[in-house]
Amino acid sequence: MRKKWMAAFLFVSSFLTFSLIISGMAWADTFKWPPMLRIATPTTQSASFASTNGWAPVLKKDAGVNVRIVPEDSELRRYMRFALRKEFEISSVSVADIIAAIQGTAGYKTQKAAVMRIGWFQNDTPWGFVVRGDSDFKTVYDLKKQGVKVAVSSQSPPMILAAKEALPAFLGWTPEEAEKNWTFVPAGSYPDNCQTIPDGRADVAYVTPISGITFKMEAHPKGLRWLSMPHEDKAGWSGYMNVRKNVLPIVADYGVKSAHGVEMTASAFLYATRPDVDPEMTYRMAKWFNEAFDRYKTVHAIAPRMALTRFRTFLNFSSVPVADGTIRYLKEIGQWTSDDDKWNQNAIALMDRWIDARNAAIDEADAKGVKIHHENEEYLKIFDKHTGDLPPFKSRI
Repeated sequence: MRKKWMAAFLFVSSFLTFSLIISGMAWADTFKWPPMLRIATPTTQSASFASTNGWAPVLKKDAGVNVRIVPEDSELRRYMRFALRKEFEISSVSVADIIAAIQGTAGYKTQKAAVMRIGWFQNDTPWGFVVRGDSDFKTVYDLKKQGVKVAVSSQSPPMILAAKEALPAFLGWTPEEAEKNWTFVPAGSYPDNCQTIPDGRADVAYVTPISGITFKMEAHPKGLRWLSMPHEDKAGWSGYMNVRKNVLPIVADYGVKSAHGVEMTASAFLYATRPDVDPEMTYRMAKWFNEAFDRYKTVHAIAPRMALTRFRTFLNFSSVPVADGTIRYLKEIGQWTSDDDKWNQNAIALMDRWIDARNAAIDEADAKGVKIHHENEEYLKIFDKHTGDLPPFKSRI
């Protein structure tokens, strides 16, 4: 009798234990994806748009989440829609534009500043200065003369900065000297900026060799020539990075063949998010990006750049804070250290200081009836009063 009672007790205990385990598993995974995961990217002719459209179906198959990818060529409008109006959970954006938005570069001065965080690494985008294949300009130093026509991609403040200030600084010129000697050719979009080279409107343009339109440029009968920025030119690079503080010198190894082996700059492209986006979703995305890598790395030429190893390398130099959900996942797999916690907290504190100062400048201008425009001297004085003492974001080299 006692044996039967013990057997029944063990059976019931085992059943209850099993039930509790199953119940715990169910409670542990109560996360629900949003009805639609919304992602903003640059233009349809960008590698970012193509790559994101490549991995999105893999995510849908794995997690059952619907993904909507919206191209928005204007960096300023994409920022406003993502960071201010919160139309998207994720935005594909360069680290340069994140910082430009926080620090109020050019047109960003007209908008409120908002908190952003890194969700995952998209690619280490090479950027360089390109001329048509039949151009008389053989080296970057040939540009240091009067009459050169330089394309300016007006939709992107960092690209404006590269053409009008960073390139002159590499050559040892001030922006005023460049303005005096060069003719700046305005382009209304990134594709238009690129098109200035094959159609002859500009002599030189700031372009990435990985975008779809760059391959079309290279297919032009005259082809392309990239003006190498020699790494041995320490003074030139120092001047350039004084203006573009978050780029790194690299040798291009992907994109159009004409760019391979050329010394140029790299600017990281990231999948950015915001602290108000569900941290659990950010965690799930980070986990999926890493664990599903072998299933999506072949969907586009830049997809292999999303590897964890490249993300980790980027974090060694980054000055932009990382999302809590991403940090949680990186800690789980041993890819986040106490030193990372320190620099990340410093980055958060600096971002908060910039946001407070930027928004205080806009509030003061509003209160005084001052027109908020990035070329209005009265507003610029207010802007500088609030932000002038703040250190800039720059690569931790």
